[in-house]
Amino acid sequence: MARRACKFRQRDLSRAIRAAKAAGAEVDRVEIDTTGRIVVYLHGSGVDNPKINSADAVLEKLKHEQGKS
Repeated sequence: MARRACKFRQRDLSRAIRAAKAAGAEVDRVEIDTTGRIVVYLHGSGVDNPKINSADAVLEKLKHEQGKS
């Protein structure tokens, strides 16, 4: 039986986590589905609010921090 091609690489996962941390977010967990899609769940990212996804929360935090400078 032939091996399937990798859908993601460790460096892809590392980059996603590093980017979240660089944005000042704390990573709660990471999920990788069978298609290779990487989903990073952030601590306090507004997951309970369906109108705000984690990427929006990070962007809002960055905008808020830039406004303080």
